[in-house]
Amino acid sequence: MRPPSILTLLSLLLVWGGCEPQSWESAMASGHTAMQRGRYADAESRFAVAVKKAESEFGLHHRQVAVALSGEAQALAAQGKYVEAEPIYLQALKIYQDAHGETHADVAATLNNLGVLHRMHGQYAQAEQLLTRALAIKERLHDPDDPDIALSLRNLGLLYLSQGKPEKAEPLYRRALAIRETLGPAHPDLAQSIEDLAGVLRKLGRQEDAASLDIRAQAIRAMRS
Repeated sequence: MRPPSILTLLSLLLVWGGCEPQSWESAMASGHTAMQRGRYADAESRFAVAVKKAESEFGLHHRQVAVALSGEAQALAAQGKYVEAEPIYLQALKIYQDAHGETHADVAATLNNLGVLHRMHGQYAQAEQLLTRALAIKERLHDPDDPDIALSLRNLGLLYLSQGKPEKAEPLYRRALAIRETLGPAHPDLAQSIEDLAGVLRKLGRQEDAASLDIRAQAIRAMRS
């Protein structure tokens, strides 16, 4: 009997060790699962595998590569590795822009993520430019009461709060709240939007208005519990 080849032995070792090669889809799914469980370093490595899979299966400039890169960057940012995350986000952004143009939802989402990254890193001027651009694209693509617009409004408001400018955050939070109110009291982000606005009003010295909003938010959370 001929002895098994080296390739056959390697294949058997991969299967025995639970390391059977992953597809892009399975690598992405395992990365998202790790993120949801707070295992960010594990998610980072799994998304890195997804990047390599996408590059080999679809080509270096395919959308799936950018999706995997975005996941890897999010995992890095969750670990506080902002410097490492930025070039990966930028690589994903270039792929999205080349594939879709400057005003696509994928571009807006990546600009938003980059803006949040710069805010967390204390680079407020860059963050404002990126978040404002993301918001403008979303406003062009979506209806005025789209929840994705509310998300961008909140992120821009958080930036202004980080800079000690609650007066600039207030109209953004009011608009975000108005959007989420159109989605009904059961919307999971409604109470958060009310509490966001209450926090801004408290910083502006409007304690009574803030207190009434807090009561409303507590009632919504009690209703949903």
